[in-house]
Amino acid sequence: FSPSAANDSSSPFTALLGLLPGAVGGVCNVFVGHPIDLVKVRMQTMATSPLSTVPSSTLRTAPSTISRTTLVPTSTVGMLRQIALTEGLPGLYAGVTAPLLAVVPAFAVSFWSFELGVQFQLQYHNGTNHSQQSSSSSHNDLTLSQIACAGALSGLPLALVLAPLERIKCLMQVRSYPSFANCVTQVVTQGGWRSLYRGGALTVLRDVPGNAAYFGGYHATKRALLQTQPQQSSSSSSYDYYYSLAVTLFAGGMAGMANWIVAIPMDVIKSRWQTGDQQYASVGHVVRDLLEKEGPRALFRG
Repeated sequence: FSPSAANDSSSPFTALLGLLPGAVGGVCNVFVGHPIDLVKVRMQTMATSPLSTVPSSTLRTAPSTISRTTLVPTSTVGMLRQIALTEGLPGLYAGVTAPLLAVVPAFAVSFWSFELGVQFQLQYHNGTNHSQQSSSSSHNDLTLSQIACAGALSGLPLALVLAPLERIKCLMQVRSYPSFANCVTQVVTQGGWRSLYRGGALTVLRDVPGNAAYFGGYHATKRALLQTQPQQSSSSSSYDYYYSLAVTLFAGGMAGMANWIVAIPMDVIKSRWQTGDQQYASVGHVVRDLLEKEGPRALFRG
């Protein structure tokens, strides 16, 4: 690309700038967050059978039809402890292959499509001449609702990338498979290639509002904190740098919370539908069964 293209925020080059930070951030997210994601999925799909009723020999030889969710206690801390004691470090990273394969394209596509959504908002809603604007200044030209709309747009391609690998990840987290390849083979053999996208529509319904909350929450928090930044002298560039870094980190954390507050009910339904092949006849069956047996609070399990 030419330098002029790099400076043109309306060019594809600007949108592609979101690929690298999205990919790097995604890999870090998997290694840090997968054990917690494992607990989340097991809590969402958890059976009520107590741990003591399952023989240890069953755990060592359990086929893919035996659910791992019958082997864990009901609290988050207790579940983490039990997984670490009975399955070791590999158990905490059960199913990690799927998100590792998905994370680079998923996070990259998410940030890239968000930047495209920003450019769409600027061009067709604000009518802004942004040919010489940086990406950050372009974001500042948008209202928070427009930022959220751009975030929602990014959820569509994200869900298309994640859906099949989310299906495999959830299955490997709650059932015993020898390998990622074996899990994929069994799913395709039993249900065909289309079965990899079981829960795909639910992934869209989770990620579109979830990403809207994520990007909207991030920019809302960052703008509010930067507006309260004390005025410093020109010699305080180091202070400004660290303040901005702290704001970015805090805003990212708040964005993640906003995302899951919005997305967790649909994520619970998705996890149960994707792992309950023989248990549920439809998504409606999942919702009715969950509400009748466990009540509305179960929508926020995990």
